[in-house]
Amino acid sequence: MKFQYSEKKVKLPGNVHAYAEKKVMKLARYFEENAEALIVFSVEKNRNNVELTVHGAGTWFRARESTSDMFASIDAAVATIEGQIRKNKTRLARRLRQDAFVRTAEETSFVPDEAEEDLSIVRIKRFHIQPMRREEAVLQMNLLNHSFFAFRDEDSDGAYAVVYKREDGGYGLIVDAE
Repeated sequence: MKFQYSEKKVKLPGNVHAYAEKKVMKLARYFEENAEALIVFSVEKNRNNVELTVHGAGTWFRARESTSDMFASIDAAVATIEGQIRKNKTRLARRLRQDAFVRTAEETSFVPDEAEEDLSIVRIKRFHIQPMRREEAVLQMNLLNHSFFAFRDEDSDGAYAVVYKREDGGYGLIVDAE
């Protein structure tokens, strides 16, 4: 597994990187050797934040954890991603390494696997996607009290786009990469 580190508003000693690498390597058994892990460390208001993104087998996993201790944040982020993998293991089995879910002798936790959530679509809404400016789309989303809004972006020659409300209170825009 390849590692990349990024530090925002903090300068960490090498032992934090080594600890993160050791913990994230526990996830390596799910991926082929060419998997990549990006670990972003930051500190905000005395909270130690770790954002862990793992990319392998054409699938992205992302976890963001915040605690009062950087090591605990690393542990929590790794546990979150491992939980995501286990929760969706039957759907991911074709993408992950073939023996990814074989239990090893050192695994002592006998916690039964969580039941997978049902991903069936229970409702379909159809509507005409209006061309509008990005600011209008944000306004429309807020007026509807939704967390996202799909529209045709006049700023990008009518390309399909989605605005969404971010956890930090700001707004994001998703556009087609073509």
